[in-house]
Amino acid sequence: MLKTVISAGGIVPFAGLAQPANAAMGLARILNRIKFSDLPPLPVKYAKVLIASTLASAASGSQIGSARIVRELAKEQGGKPDAPIWFDGARVPVNEAARVNAMLSDAAASDDSDLRNVAHTGTCVTAVGLALSARTGASGQDLLGAIATGYEAAGRIAEAVSPTREALSGSWGHGFHASVIVAFGGVVAAAKLLGLTDEQMANAIGLTATTMGGLAIGTNSWAREYHAGNAALCAVNASLAGSRGYTVNPDILEAPGGFLAVFSGSPANTASLTRELTADWEIARYLAIKLAPGAHALHPAVEAAIDAVRQAEVRPEEVAKILVSGPQIRTIANSQAPKDMVEAIHSLPYFLASAVTDRDFSWIHTTSEKIHRPIITRLIGLVESDPAPKAVHYDWSWGATVTILTKSGAKYTSTVDAPRGSAPRGIEWSDIDAKYAALMPQSHISGTRIQEALQMIHDFEFVKKASPLTDLLV
Repeated sequence: MLKTVISAGGIVPFAGLAQPANAAMGLARILNRIKFSDLPPLPVKYAKVLIASTLASAASGSQIGSARIVRELAKEQGGKPDAPIWFDGARVPVNEAARVNAMLSDAAASDDSDLRNVAHTGTCVTAVGLALSARTGASGQDLLGAIATGYEAAGRIAEAVSPTREALSGSWGHGFHASVIVAFGGVVAAAKLLGLTDEQMANAIGLTATTMGGLAIGTNSWAREYHAGNAALCAVNASLAGSRGYTVNPDILEAPGGFLAVFSGSPANTASLTRELTADWEIARYLAIKLAPGAHALHPAVEAAIDAVRQAEVRPEEVAKILVSGPQIRTIANSQAPKDMVEAIHSLPYFLASAVTDRDFSWIHTTSEKIHRPIITRLIGLVESDPAPKAVHYDWSWGATVTILTKSGAKYTSTVDAPRGSAPRGIEWSDIDAKYAALMPQSHISGTRIQEALQMIHDFEFVKKASPLTDLLV
């Protein structure tokens, strides 16, 4: 008997399958059916966008101490030279390459997020996907399909967990970091590139469920990027183990005491895991690319501040108060000036003070020169919760309204819900190309190679082998 479902490519018949006995197998069966030809244009575009954005962010993070330490350790430990470390050239085992490269991207806080949270799924699926492509000889279409499918997996796991989320900290369930979600994107991307069977993919998913952790309290330290590296490392290790027949208890996601119960604190809800695939791809609905550094949940507020201060056309010295309201209002509790980049990238008062001072907020605002200006310290002290906020409906939990009050009594207000560079507003290649051009020179590779790599990414669906891309990154 044939059953008909809606797939990304239209109405497609497939052989009827018995209802899976467990959630991991149900998820694996759905995701393993996906082929590149099933992808609509938008998921293909956004998968390419993720590659360009992740590499740009990694270039920015390549000299940060956390990434440097783990890179050096991976090179010292050696092993089978499967895949290259970006911008370094050393080849290391595929799991270590994925780990180091994910840390490069996450360390600079300039990567991607999912609009429902701050899970950097794109960093994981890209680092894992490019590392495994170097090992397997995957084509551009293979890698793009793996990235889009991995993003689908992570999104579905996030929906199944459905915790009370703290968007700024990326906290899931009982204080765990959102990397516990992104690892599922990595493992499914890896499983697709390795050609795992449904059973092998299900077991790799189960291994990820019992392996991945990370505490949200580490967000304001180097622990944050360590989480990202561990998610990629876990994803590759789990998929490789699954490919060799490693098995786990099949109900590890939904059983009492299983992943969903532990991380959501409530009975498992597997409906989102096993729903049939429609044209509503997770990557096309929820992807957000950072067009400036720092915690992504704060970007709507800084964009609103820029809009308001450009309306006001006043000097920073004429500003009396900076009022903010919206779902992120709790994040202004700490009004101290940040000491360094690690503190600055999660400081809403710093974001707003910089936006009011410069009428902009960009990649240069993580530098010491920008952070330690006296005018910034003064304006940070003027940031307050709006005592009489406008009644505003926000579709997204990151939305914000910012009001600039001047010493003369004038008031200028702006509201931003989803930020620029996010799926609801459309992600434009012009923005991604500008980000790439701004950050990639920090990799210290030649300008010619930088441009060749970007052109390859733009045309990636026509590339017969994905590995030449990473060959350019040395």
